[in-house]
Amino acid sequence: MNPLPMGTGVKVWLFTGFTDMRCGFHSLALRVQEVLKHDPLSGHLFVFRGRRSDILKIIWHDGLGACLFTRRLEKGRFIWPNMEGGAVAISPAQLSYLLSGIDWRNPQETWRPTRVG
Repeated sequence: MNPLPMGTGVKVWLFTGFTDMRCGFHSLALRVQEVLKHDPLSGHLFVFRGRRSDILKIIWHDGLGACLFTRRLEKGRFIWPNMEGGAVAISPAQLSYLLSGIDWRNPQETWRPTRVG
């Protein structure tokens, strides 16, 4: 079960660069408001990554309260844009790839079965 909203009206914003993962919802929401110039209470998802690129934090306000999600990869790194100090919009489908540790910019099947049985 995916607790994140994946409807068509939801935008996903990746905060480029890295973020101190000790930050909570209020610190990250302030960063969204002052650096990205977006409303953190808009219902959109804002995604931040740590310095080593193995941990993510996602903030989302559902209209009733604030949600803070954390995702950590045991192996590998999250693929992230190279720009600094801005945001990149991605689709909810690309976010699913990102959370799985798959390259969301160019997802490809690596193996396909040739026969059944």
